[in-house]
Amino acid sequence: MDMRKLVGRNFARIRKEKGFTQERFSEVSGMSQQYVSDLERGKRNPTVVTLFHLAEALGVTPVDLLHPEGEAE
Repeated sequence: MDMRKLVGRNFARIRKEKGFTQERFSEVSGMSQQYVSDLERGKRNPTVVTLFHLAEALGVTPVDLLHPEGEAE
């Protein structure tokens, strides 16, 4: 599994579960809507620091963004 796609899928799923649109998440996180869109499509390679900030804005842990599909804690 490509890590960029894995993070993108997990991010999109969690963002939607938390009730955020891409636009609203961008406002809350300070990240551009284009970045959020690219991230969800696996076009971005987020740094560890970015993963931390994404997770913090979503109210989850960075590990939640890295879990392979079908695996839960």
